[in-house]
Amino acid sequence: MMPTWFLLVVTAAYGLVIGSFLNVVIHRLPREQSLLRPRSSCPACGAVIAWYDNVPVLSYLVLGGRCRRCRASISPRYPLVELAAAGLLVAVAARWGLTVAGLAAATLVLLLLALALIDLEHHLLLDVLTLPGLVAGVVLAALGGSLLGPLGGTVLRSSGPLASAVASSLLGAAVGALVPYLVIVAYRVIRGGEGMGLGDVKFLAMIGAFLGWKGGLLTIGLGSLFGAVVGVGLIAAGSGRRDTELPFGTFLALGALVTLFAGAPLMRLLGWIRP
Repeated sequence: MMPTWFLLVVTAAYGLVIGSFLNVVIHRLPREQSLLRPRSSCPACGAVIAWYDNVPVLSYLVLGGRCRRCRASISPRYPLVELAAAGLLVAVAARWGLTVAGLAAATLVLLLLALALIDLEHHLLLDVLTLPGLVAGVVLAALGGSLLGPLGGTVLRSSGPLASAVASSLLGAAVGALVPYLVIVAYRVIRGGEGMGLGDVKFLAMIGAFLGWKGGLLTIGLGSLFGAVVGVGLIAAGSGRRDTELPFGTFLALGALVTLFAGAPLMRLLGWIRP
């Protein structure tokens, strides 16, 4: 059996590499660029980045956060994403280990990280990530990768655990899509505008597929709370107004992460499940 410390170290190393790839995804997908071609280059001078200047975190530190050729500043987002991916995957490995549920949790946290940062910068929740993510959530549930189990809102218990897990995943996706869609319709009728986009609908359907309908609802509540706190803070600081557009997907991603790792105590606190 693999020692726990060794599993976590290997997971962290892979997480840094995956985080480096996520940086490519975050930068290129919203710009409709290929993830494979061309090779990464400095945005200031166009110099192709050599492999030894592309080692996660380490290269950034060695270069002092600057391009080797033109000395232009490199965004600290790159090493932060790499560290975030490594940290999240280590947390997943510590919680679920090398299991199907662990694979499901790892898939979810990486999707959340990429989508949160894309929405933060571009106010976009891309179908190319959310729709495959939705399918992955249902498929992994069918393979035994249920993350919250009965906490997520298990249904059809008499049909067996597998059928129940798949049903919960599908119901979670349906509820996750329905709630924001009803908000869109109500906002359009009351205010005559768009309160949120269809990207939020697909994103929440994806989250529901992984976390079940209760997990999806908790994510919506937490995401709304985080968004409200930030919005009020911006208004109080004089940096925003009531109609300032906020990246709701970023707040939903944070809510989903909290639900994934702390869903059980929060649901008990809310009375959604018995102590």
